[in-house]
Amino acid sequence: MDIRLGDILVMKKPHPCGEKKWLVLRTGMDFRLRCTGCGHEVMLPRSKAEKNIREVLRDSDGKA
Repeated sequence: MDIRLGDILVMKKPHPCGEKKWLVLRTGMDFRLRCTGCGHEVMLPRSKAEKNIREVLRDSDGKA
């Protein structure tokens, strides 16, 4: 799965604050994500994060 810095991930389950969207801060073997609702940051293993992603929102400005 192609996940890049700055992408917004829409997850299957909401965060306790009620928001389902997370901003990608770091990629690699782990993802560092920030909740767009309350600002809470978490580190998740890539395998666990990819299972819970419903949609990837990307600002497609033409950069490769």
